[in-house]
Amino acid sequence: MRLKPQQRRRKTAVILRISSPATISHYISIFFGEMLRRYFCEFKSSTLLHRIRLPEYLVSSTDMLSSSLSFNSLSERAYSSLETVLKEASMNDRTVILTTLNEAWANPENSILDLFLASFRFSQETNRLLNHLVIIALDQNAFATCKRVHTHCFALSSEGVDFSQEAYFMTPDYLKMMWRRVDFLRSVLEMGYNFLFTDADVMWFRDPFPHFYSDADFQIACDHYSGNSTDVETNIPNGGFSFVRSNIRSIEFYKYWYSSRVIYPDMHDQDVLNRIKFDSILTDINLKLRFLDTTYFGGFCEPSKDLNKVCTMHANCCVGLENKVHDLRIMLQDWNNFMALPPSMRSETNLTWRDPKNCSLALRRHLDLSEDGTSGETMS
Repeated sequence: MRLKPQQRRRKTAVILRISSPATISHYISIFFGEMLRRYFCEFKSSTLLHRIRLPEYLVSSTDMLSSSLSFNSLSERAYSSLETVLKEASMNDRTVILTTLNEAWANPENSILDLFLASFRFSQETNRLLNHLVIIALDQNAFATCKRVHTHCFALSSEGVDFSQEAYFMTPDYLKMMWRRVDFLRSVLEMGYNFLFTDADVMWFRDPFPHFYSDADFQIACDHYSGNSTDVETNIPNGGFSFVRSNIRSIEFYKYWYSSRVIYPDMHDQDVLNRIKFDSILTDINLKLRFLDTTYFGGFCEPSKDLNKVCTMHANCCVGLENKVHDLRIMLQDWNNFMALPPSMRSETNLTWRDPKNCSLALRRHLDLSEDGTSGETMS
């Protein structure tokens, strides 16, 4: 039986009265998640690399949605400038190495940038890779620093946002910075460039390219690696190191990833990735996803234990710029001690990384853990 208009209004009013804000928010998330999934599935068979906007019915007049679903974030002038920089830095197969930098991380007194570049210069077969590194400066001071110490620099402006200061983990500025990065990387893919993205707190010790999977569209380092590169269930990805090939699958994936922040508000890109890695859209677009072994791509969360195999080490599971700098210097000292050994002794030595000092303490304080790892009072 069809309801009369007055009855429909009465029924709607009852539903609204008994629905809590949390319930309404839940259904809104489901609605937009389904709309996004359907939208991206429409491009499953597409073979052209082009800029795509979401249909108008998905774009709300609210600030949240209009800002979250904006894909064309580069002006024509910036687009042209970026094209020039990428072309100059790219390898023969249109692959570039990218990192981001702000003033806080470029500060000479506490320079993550100095350590980052030093790791390239004094490791095995990595110095030549600096020719293909593009530093994406998030503010003018970082750009000026980059121009003094490196060849390939690009100034990425974000109107109304100051990224120059240290962005503490999970603060609003941190979240904006991480999502800006995802949106920018999508632009690079659309321009037809493959990229190896690396955080500047990743130390490079060997050429990583021989250890990437030749059949993967998107491959990413892990905070925890299960031992199986295709294990979506238990591998925990880390957005600070990834190798992505430019194709329609990776482009649509990055658009879906960026748009998914609407469904998961107040979460950073890495945690959202850990949610959407289960979504059917990845199967629908046939994305080939692989996780990188911490034997070669380690970090403070899960160190690479074999110094004869390690390619990179990341200062993950660490809170605070000064703490990262302190422990990364120790890491570079450990590497220099290893490299100072005669080649015949390196495979026989038991040398490994010293445990993180400041980073370990800072993380315990941040998580409010006691020294044995259990919940307890915040350490002073």
